[in-house]
Amino acid sequence: MKWRSLQESGPSSDLRPLRQILAERKQAIAQYVPAEVQAVHVRAVASLKNQQLAAQTLKVGDISPSFVLPDHRGKLVSSSDLLAKGRLVLSFIRGRWCPFCVAQMEAMSSIASEIAAAGAALVAVSPQTEKQAFFMHDQHKLAFPLLVDARNALARQFGLVYRVPEGQQALYSRTFVNLPFANGDSSWELPIPATYVIDCNGSILFASANEDYADRPEPLEIVEAVRLTHDQARTLSD
Repeated sequence: MKWRSLQESGPSSDLRPLRQILAERKQAIAQYVPAEVQAVHVRAVASLKNQQLAAQTLKVGDISPSFVLPDHRGKLVSSSDLLAKGRLVLSFIRGRWCPFCVAQMEAMSSIASEIAAAGAALVAVSPQTEKQAFFMHDQHKLAFPLLVDARNALARQFGLVYRVPEGQQALYSRTFVNLPFANGDSSWELPIPATYVIDCNGSILFASANEDYADRPEPLEIVEAVRLTHDQARTLSD
């Protein structure tokens, strides 16, 4: 699968539904990746589903943990500062090496202005180092901050963290996905992908977490969730 070089990259102009883009990438993997390699990933996802990890994550109605994390440029970003201005859309991703994370982030970037117009800030969180987050933000011209969650400290509070199975660790190492280097620690831990809409008081209004890293919520679904809750709150305050 060919990935764009730094010279080729630019803001994403692919306005197709995210599910269609993800399906295209899954089809390319099915066509070009050896079956035995695909089987390793399938087993890893199946194991997480058997553990029902997503069912143990924070849900609608729970209170989101507060945080202060550096962004891709080292600037500290505080959840309390963001929520003082409006709602917050918070996406947890694995890293710049994950094609499904890249597709989701480009799709979210394309509707960042709609999220802002609906009264919410948008940030993404990953365990990758500040340098890796900077490269991802710069290469894909993202319109929102990428926060650095060292050792998955925040993701752990949401219940999203798992340790990559040994078979998958070996496979990643052979395919140049060096997580200890990318994340700056040797834990081999990642978050399952998740997206939340958080109200100004910290209450979670929308939650989507999935053990399958190839399954992500549609960006327009996120926009609608922000708009709906915003309209409801406005009605209640009138």
